[in-house]
Amino acid sequence: MCGIVACIGTRPAAPLLVEGLRRLEYRGYDSAGVGLLRDGKIETRKRAGRIDALAALLAERPISGTVGISHTRWATHGPPTDMNSHPHLDATGKIAVVHNGVIENHAAIRRDLEARGETFVSDTDTEALARLLGQLYAEAGAHGEAAFLEALRRALRRVSGAYGLAILCADCPDAVFGARKGSPLIVGIGREEHFLASDVNAIVAHTREVAYLADGDLAVVRAHDFEALRMDDREATVAVSRVEHDAAAAEKGDFPHFMLKEIFEQPHTLRNALRGRLNPEDATSVLGGLNMTAAELRGVERIQMAACGTSWHAGLLGEMLIEEFARIPCEVDYASEFRYRNPPFGRNTLFLAITQSGETADTLAALREAKRKGARVLGICNVVGSSIAREAGGGLYLHAGPEIGVASTKAFTSQVTALALLALYLGRLHHLSALEGARLIRDLENLPGQIEEVLAQSERIRAIAQRFRGAASVLFLGRRFNYPVALEGALKLKEISYIHAEGYPAAEMKHGPIALVDERTPSVFLCPRDGMYEKTLNNLEEVRARRGPVIAVATEGDREIAHKAEAVIPIPAAPDHFAPLLANVALQLFAYHAAVALGRDVDKPRNLAKSVTVE
Repeated sequence: MCGIVACIGTRPAAPLLVEGLRRLEYRGYDSAGVGLLRDGKIETRKRAGRIDALAALLAERPISGTVGISHTRWATHGPPTDMNSHPHLDATGKIAVVHNGVIENHAAIRRDLEARGETFVSDTDTEALARLLGQLYAEAGAHGEAAFLEALRRALRRVSGAYGLAILCADCPDAVFGARKGSPLIVGIGREEHFLASDVNAIVAHTREVAYLADGDLAVVRAHDFEALRMDDREATVAVSRVEHDAAAAEKGDFPHFMLKEIFEQPHTLRNALRGRLNPEDATSVLGGLNMTAAELRGVERIQMAACGTSWHAGLLGEMLIEEFARIPCEVDYASEFRYRNPPFGRNTLFLAITQSGETADTLAALREAKRKGARVLGICNVVGSSIAREAGGGLYLHAGPEIGVASTKAFTSQVTALALLALYLGRLHHLSALEGARLIRDLENLPGQIEEVLAQSERIRAIAQRFRGAASVLFLGRRFNYPVALEGALKLKEISYIHAEGYPAAEMKHGPIALVDERTPSVFLCPRDGMYEKTLNNLEEVRARRGPVIAVATEGDREIAHKAEAVIPIPAAPDHFAPLLANVALQLFAYHAAVALGRDVDKPRNLAKSVTVE
């Protein structure tokens, strides 16, 4: 979840590192630091708070050099303080480490090193690794790159957990060292300079040529080249690929926040998700990336999905779409729970890992468990070259472009669209008629324009959000296809506005949550004119009978609902299965405007980070 940037070349490193950290601040923003190597010495600057605090410190106390590492932190071990900020040094000050991940046995390593006379200055797990590495390097009795690499291998064999590392050694002034296990790390290949980073967005302004390291890889990065090695000193196999987007795609442009930009990008990203994937002639979808034959897919008898957060909500909606159109039993699990269950896998079970980043630790662990049990595994993710994209047997890319706002928006829409395409394809392999398939294609093609109509309601939604921004708690209620969106709407509101919110199936309200209803607790009802409309209205009336304020997301032109709700957010008429996508965009805007009205930091909500690469 933390952000790492390192560089080596001919340009001053500090400005490059700070710029890269700004592009990675969504991965953690508790504290930040840089370490530069010059004239055989490592000098660091570290500061709790946002990147601006570090930049101010560097303006007061500048450091120079063309080789450096840097870090923006999401705290795991130890509070966000100057001392706990990265980089961390060994006892001699000759080795500096920045780290994304968790060293699970750090306490045991710390105790052992303290017994041998080491004195620690931070509360972090990372310092234990830095101190261990320093001791092993000192024990080598030699200096230079070969001795340091051997010490690094010995240190990494001692630690358990996950890590993406960038390391400086004062005895190796022409190299930056990297290592990866469970946390993403890439090499950026520039002209007369190379980079290490935890995310391509940090370096895409300088190079779009990157190599993705695999678990167990070590990297020696120099100004003009790099080596990738395995832990046993064998050369690693890494492929150089080109990043699809440029630096401008990761900028806010004219929008005040990344989140608002990404909400408004959804018509475009949805068209990207559909481009080249619809075959009206055969009334089906075209999904060549699955790497499975029609016969293999026709033999799938059960689908198991795993995901986290917003991706899990997309999976819930995808589960309904697959069962509705393909008639294949489907189940979606929280990846964090799935990895510790012992679910049975039949011979014909297909496993789907759903993730925006492709690096979510729990989802990656669930994918590996499914492979271990013999399931065929596919990934649905947004990042080409990510761990899940590489380790899955095939899958679907979202083509949504970089998502910088911590609260996921456009990825959800693209994930559901990808699952709808899969439902269409599997349905046409089974019982779904050509007429029904053609209708589903038309429904998908209509979605981008309908989302544009919802986005045109932004000012109306802003007025509603301002009206209810003082609520201490909000209920989100929907039925059938709208239930996952009720969950997602509640998540968006709570994570960026800090208003407590809960999502429920509307009919379940009577089984407990209705006790929360009073005149100060608004209920957001998702009630488009679908097959559940009358029943949802009955649930709405139950809230009104208890004087609960109602915000209705309803089909435009619905006069009946206008008399039953304090506020109405209209959405275009759409089929039951896709109306929730339109409602979800409306709820994204509702959450965004509520958070802005409350003065929240929308793109960097407290305690959160974008890509959860630790358990």
